[in-house]
Amino acid sequence: MNKEKKAQVIEELTSKLQETSSFYLTDASGLSVAEINSFRSKCFEKGVKYKVYKNTLIKKAFDGLEKDYSELEGSLKGFTGVMFAEGENASDPAKILKDFREGSEKPLLKSAIIDTDVFVGDDNIASLSKLKSKQELIGEVIGLLQSPAKNVISALTSGQDTLAGLIKTLAERAE
Repeated sequence: MNKEKKAQVIEELTSKLQETSSFYLTDASGLSVAEINSFRSKCFEKGVKYKVYKNTLIKKAFDGLEKDYSELEGSLKGFTGVMFAEGENASDPAKILKDFREGSEKPLLKSAIIDTDVFVGDDNIASLSKLKSKQELIGEVIGLLQSPAKNVISALTSGQDTLAGLIKTLAERAE
């Protein structure tokens, strides 16, 4: 790969890292071509971009960013694939890794960035796969906020017939 091509790859990777708030560094070494193709198709189905880069190019892309990714440089050894979480669901790559590993021990999670949080090590895959998207969290908060109001309205409407009957009975007694 010549210098111009490397510069182009670094620029492409730097802009991709700036655009996304969540990405995962993985190790898929030892997988066969068929397994890698299967993994890539699962990524494609979920809308996750997966691409393999040289570690030196990833380091240079990190250097070109405003954010400090020095914590991840220890993960840049051996085979490194980058999974970019598209959209708001940052747990999709972790779910893909977890599902794919039911039949295999690889790919391993080297590290991940989700918004500003850094996760290093394969032991984080279970917790990352359980993360909820922003839309799911907003829905839960709205549901929790609506719950007390719904209970009050329900109580008032269920007692409506009882209250009306009580008033009618009292009015008939008074006559």
